[in-house]
Amino acid sequence: MLARENRLTSALDFKSTMKAGNKQVSDHVIIYLKRDEAQPHARFGFLVGKPVAGAVGRNLTKRRLRSIAAEILKSNPSNYSLVVRALPGSAELDWNRLREEVLAAFDGAFQKRTKA
Repeated sequence: MLARENRLTSALDFKSTMKAGNKQVSDHVIIYLKRDEAQPHARFGFLVGKPVAGAVGRNLTKRRLRSIAAEILKSNPSNYSLVVRALPGSAELDWNRLREEVLAAFDGAFQKRTKA
């Protein structure tokens, strides 16, 4: 579980990150990354809708994404907001493939962020 200070909690936070953030798309996830100078910590949010899988599959996907986010947080704790949107098929991926996709998408969005 991510600490409270590392979670996006309001719909406004999600919307502003998705609207103003850098978007990076992979086969099974979409990443939105927004610099957030007002926040001292990195914050993460996850969108895993019904098209992804049934309740068990969605919960498994969310647990996996939270674990990957904790890994990202250890290596890069700077001030940004990150929304990970799972796409259909992400629940069927094995752990390593999902991890690779999320980390690659994060790196791509982070590179765009530093160039902007």
